[in-house]
Amino acid sequence: MKIQLLLQKNNALTPLSFKVDKMVNAGFTGRNQAEVRHHLDELAAKGIEVPKTTPTLYPVIPSTLTTDTSIVVYEEETSGEIEYVLFVKDDKEIYVGIGSDHTDRKLEELDIPRAKQITPNVVSPVVWELNDVADHWDNLSMECSVKKGEETFLYQKGGLGLLMSPSELLEFVSKKIKGPLNNIAIFSGTVKMETEDFVFADTFAGLLTDPTLDRSIGFSYAIKPMNYME
Repeated sequence: MKIQLLLQKNNALTPLSFKVDKMVNAGFTGRNQAEVRHHLDELAAKGIEVPKTTPTLYPVIPSTLTTDTSIVVYEEETSGEIEYVLFVKDDKEIYVGIGSDHTDRKLEELDIPRAKQITPNVVSPVVWELNDVADHWDNLSMECSVKKGEETFLYQKGGLGLLMSPSELLEFVSKKIKGPLNNIAIFSGTVKMETEDFVFADTFAGLLTDPTLDRSIGFSYAIKPMNYME
């Protein structure tokens, strides 16, 4: 499949048609893996099932990738996660966007890989060249907000220095994928929530900010459960 994006460079936007043959969603990609493991051990002590090894990686059907401003989900118990997204054409041409790994939380309790397939993965319509931000990558930050009813509040926020860098993420993915990393979209994994639990929101909005070049890209989408049946 191809996704139609816009490349932002030198204050100009250029159409970019990107071919996506494969897509993967990474998880538990904190740069400090000892800290990640400690947190998982705490969850395991409470009886919560956790992965045996981290980071994790799940294949995702490419057709779930979208820039739409509205998505349809099966039931209300779904939520997004803010993540940076790498669009890798080859080892020389890589773009960066910001996206949401939207997941069916009810199905996730039973089968994480299948839960990744049933809801769309939303990405910003505008992307940057990785080469334009690589030298100040850790200065970038991402955040997302959600709206539930009449209330809008911060849901997640964190610097990209908290997560595996693009080079680390690419190295990790390359060890899990058969063949070269060509025409692949990679979701990075996310940062902690500012809320105590998932919020099954009406809208989700994300933002990636580059203070060095004084610019930002983002997205926003409405979440519509299929609640039209009697």
